Amino acid sequence: MAVAAKKFSQVTTHMGIAFGLMYVLTGSVAFGGLAAVLEPVINVALLPYHERTWHKLRARFVSRRLALLAAEKGSQTLMHAGVAFGVMYCATGSLAFGGLAAVLEPIINVIALPVHDRLFDRHVLRTVTA
Repeated sequence: MAVAAKKFSQVTTHMGIAFGLMYVLTGSVAFGGLAAVLEPVINVALLPYHERTWHKLRARFVSRRLALLAAEKGSQTLMHAGVAFGVMYCATGSLAFGGLAAVLEPIINVIALPVHDRLFDRHVLRTVTA
């Protein structure tokens, strides 16, 4: 139950970041809401295919497992940036806004989600186990 609560909280945080960034860039609640729904959903839909592909590569090239793991994380970041770009570009028609979202959204998530996880583990899980 705690794992599901943490995942739900992570998705909510991710959606909040997508909404906040889109709202700050466009000033539109509608575009912010669109980004908050589409960007995380597209990433969640693509991630299993991405992971399956990289799992097969790591199984095939066992001697290069660590290098492939690093490459997988880089590829995942590029996929995430591409989705952020695509959502912002489709919503606004602006390459500049798309590029800004592609850079900022993954960076904000990389910073915010580990902080989220530490706070969640420290406060929520402690309360559940007590």
